[in-house]
Amino acid sequence: MSDFTTRPEIRGTFGVVTSTHWIASSVGMAILERGGNAFDSAVATGLALQVVEPHLNGPAGDMPAIFHSAKTGETQVLCGQGPAPAAATIAHYKAQGLELIPGSGLLATVVPGAFDAWMLMLRDHGTMYLRDVMQPAIDYARDGHPVLPRVAATIEGLADFFAQEWPTSEAVWAPSGQAPKPHGLFKNPDLADTYDRLARSEGATREAQIDKARETWRTGFVAEAIFDYLEDAHVMDVSGAPHSAVLAPEDIASWRATYEAPLTYRYDGWQFHKTGPWSQGPVLLQALAILKGFDLSAMDPNGADFVHLVVEAMKLAYADREAYYGDPTQSDIPIGHLLSEDYNAERRMLIEQTASQDQRPGRVPGFEHLADAYLKRAARDFNVGAVAAQEPTMSHLTEKRGDTVHLDVIDRWGNMVSATPSGGWLQSSPVIPGLGFPLNSRAQMFWLDDDLPTSLAPGRRPRTTLTPSLAEKDGVQLVFGTPGGDQQDQWQLIWFLRFAHFGLGLQECMDMPLFHSMHFQGSFFPREVKAGEMMIEENVGKATIAELRARGHKVTVADTWTVGRLTAAMREADGTLRAAATPRLMQAYAVGR
Repeated sequence: MSDFTTRPEIRGTFGVVTSTHWIASSVGMAILERGGNAFDSAVATGLALQVVEPHLNGPAGDMPAIFHSAKTGETQVLCGQGPAPAAATIAHYKAQGLELIPGSGLLATVVPGAFDAWMLMLRDHGTMYLRDVMQPAIDYARDGHPVLPRVAATIEGLADFFAQEWPTSEAVWAPSGQAPKPHGLFKNPDLADTYDRLARSEGATREAQIDKARETWRTGFVAEAIFDYLEDAHVMDVSGAPHSAVLAPEDIASWRATYEAPLTYRYDGWQFHKTGPWSQGPVLLQALAILKGFDLSAMDPNGADFVHLVVEAMKLAYADREAYYGDPTQSDIPIGHLLSEDYNAERRMLIEQTASQDQRPGRVPGFEHLADAYLKRAARDFNVGAVAAQEPTMSHLTEKRGDTVHLDVIDRWGNMVSATPSGGWLQSSPVIPGLGFPLNSRAQMFWLDDDLPTSLAPGRRPRTTLTPSLAEKDGVQLVFGTPGGDQQDQWQLIWFLRFAHFGLGLQECMDMPLFHSMHFQGSFFPREVKAGEMMIEENVGKATIAELRARGHKVTVADTWTVGRLTAAMREADGTLRAAATPRLMQAYAVGR
């Protein structure tokens, strides 16, 4: 290994912010400089990301976070994942002639979750007033920001579609029929006005003002604009036919973001905290449980042995994700069994020197029917043709778009936040007139098959891919994550293993070649299975790539520094802070002092 890194690892004691866009990171740091804590900073960073990366997240998207409160000493999960509407039944969708829920348009919409989740975090754990944390996003939306080339390319590629099918989107993203130029000043005055009106919410206290903004979102002008539009909207989606939404006013009015305990697992002295099985978070924990039986520290972290072992462990963990995960409030999820030592000792024995080409979910007693159902789904042809995946994950390698967003913040008091906002992508749903943002398309993660933990059902959360991380060991606390759909826990796992086993720094691990498997069934429309396929960056070396192919892996070689968008922040036992951000796509940045 080399000490060379693409950029310095940020170190300090006052505070660190790292995110997938340099403007958002700077906004978050400015909040810390003004005396705000990590929660204030995270909210301001998250709202700014909605403005500068609108192809990757938005106000009506989703937002899971894991956070640690220095005041209470507790680590919790904040669930900003909205559920399926009350009218979202399998019968309704099948009556439209569908086998899969479309990955775009209005049928794919669940209850928006991001805004309420950010507000709940600010109310309960922040210190600043609403205007303080919202003003940077308002300013960038109203006065403009230098639009990313990837955003400009996304809008340009969809300009004709917007003009023909989604004119409300054309009005915001390509006004006068012109897509923005790369690095040109891009403005969204409707979004600025929306957030300005919310920031003017009145209340006798800071907390009351924030609750008033939440109420306004649910039942005031925001909800009114949404349902004025949805009343008559019948728009084209990726199915090739127009559809209307099933979302209703009472769905938004009755929903609130919530807190829950994290799922935990101990590995090599590290205590991991992840979101529950309504996300894919436990898949990283199960991969660690499988890998416990191997001496990873003796391997070359860029060698074929390491890559092969990690890929095969991930295939097994992800097969169990597809078979067993879902909303634990509506289904019995055998997560304890899936993370047990005995079960994963059995799973570990399945790893051989050659790459498996089979889908191999485990057989959990009493749940065998779910494993059988996954094997049948993975073999199905959904007759959707060659359609691009509707999570824009990794499509910068093919369609020049992007993925989700992520942020990590730690303040001088030891508060820390890891959040992975997503959904509400400009390319996936038409803009709500007057609000400046679209709805989400997360319902595409449900199945239209009965009796599964991931079957479409009213009030059920989709099994999302969003999965922030928090880990601690001997007084060291670490928050990290990445955009990337099905790849999120793969890239995080690889980064963490290199950090934990090879004595490397945050940035050095981030700069090393990344890889991932596409073997299991994808979470997003059109739900592809690519048995045995994996992708790896070319700078891992020709010898490693050749050896992986010799072991039966179907290897796609990606350009150097094109796979993954990780960020991470760490607090040492003595209070020293560290942070890093990937050089990939050249827009993520860590700041701090």
